[in-house]
Amino acid sequence: MIQYIIRRLLYAVPLLIGVNVLTFVLFFIVNSPDDMARMQLGQKYVTEQAVQNWKRQRGYDLPLLWNAQKKDGGQITETIFFQKSVGLFLFDFGISDSGRNIGADIKQRMWPSLALALPSLLVGLLVNISAALLMVLFRNSYLEVGGIVLCVILMSVSSLFYIIGGQFLIGKLLKLVPISGYDDGLNAIKFLLLPVLISVVSGIGSGARWYRTLFLEEVEQDYVRTARAKGLSEIRSLFSHVLGNAMIPILTGVVVILPLLFMGSLILESFFSIPGLGSYTIDAINRQDFAIVRAMVFLGSVLYILGLLLTDISYTLVDPRVRLS
Repeated sequence: MIQYIIRRLLYAVPLLIGVNVLTFVLFFIVNSPDDMARMQLGQKYVTEQAVQNWKRQRGYDLPLLWNAQKKDGGQITETIFFQKSVGLFLFDFGISDSGRNIGADIKQRMWPSLALALPSLLVGLLVNISAALLMVLFRNSYLEVGGIVLCVILMSVSSLFYIIGGQFLIGKLLKLVPISGYDDGLNAIKFLLLPVLISVVSGIGSGARWYRTLFLEEVEQDYVRTARAKGLSEIRSLFSHVLGNAMIPILTGVVVILPLLFMGSLILESFFSIPGLGSYTIDAINRQDFAIVRAMVFLGSVLYILGLLLTDISYTLVDPRVRLS
């Protein structure tokens, strides 16, 4: 197990290097520091002096990869790549183009993202599995057909409709919860109820259909027929055998997204003014703060690779036939 984890971590190194190099090329070669300065200054006619001052204040006036004017290692360290990209491997995200500490912002904003993402995941998982088990229990009936039709309808509706409709109906007309905003501690619950509800409802269609497919594959297995032949009820067979054996793909889907919960929801956080990492990224894109965008892209890549590693490890916990060497 330990050898496998070490091997997978070593595999992740070239992937992260590739992501880092690709983002560097996109942000500093395809889109040069001069272009960033002109976009950030936002003026129709920008003087060259203003561009140079903006680059100097943010360290973008250095050579990209090699500084021939320096000596004793300064040729590499006194470059944009070393100062802006190498530090990401140590999770030193540096300073944003607006002068804020990116690492401090991430530590502060990840908690609202988790407060929204974790309840959405857990409640959505419970609702989707329950709906799928109900459709499988009443398979080949009008209840299953109606459930499938409802899932297709829910899948066909844009998530923006759920957000805007929920804000208008529940927040504005019924005035049950605030439309947007956030607060610390237990006061945050009233601000999170509506976005969590919308997140769960918008995911029922695809989630319930996917779990239904998993359960239907297990229902037709020989061990389930044998259990029924021995007198086990349909409900007990579903919960005792089908659900347990379907945990492998379920666990895979859940574990792989656990690290990504830190990244937050881009759309929900923006519409509900929740100060999480999702809205942080959107605001950075709108402000054209390239340092934040690069940091969030790299952090997302690290978390995704971590999720894949956790998924492989989780196989051994639910399936004793799998052994990692």
